[in-house]
Amino acid sequence: MIVEIAELRVDPARHEEFGQALTQAVADVLSKAVGYRGHSILACMETPGRYVLQVNWETLEDHTVGFRESPAFAQWRAIIGPYFAQAPHVEHFVVKDARAN
Repeated sequence: MIVEIAELRVDPARHEEFGQALTQAVADVLSKAVGYRGHSILACMETPGRYVLQVNWETLEDHTVGFRESPAFAQWRAIIGPYFAQAPHVEHFVVKDARAN
């Protein structure tokens, strides 16, 4: 499993509206993508307008190729993109078993 972490920044005055749009975009578009395994949305309490989206994918390619290069990505960005105050920062992580240490 691969974990995508996306830091999203929006106008603080529109953060509530964005939160609703993001939830809608996940339900209508992201959750239907091949390789999607789940997500969490974190809204920063100290910095309104700062969100962290964590998406679990089967493989890196499910996100970077299967989703990002599909028509669904254009739908995704059409829903949430207008709220962005800056480009999202996205990175991918491998889950390590903490019990193995």
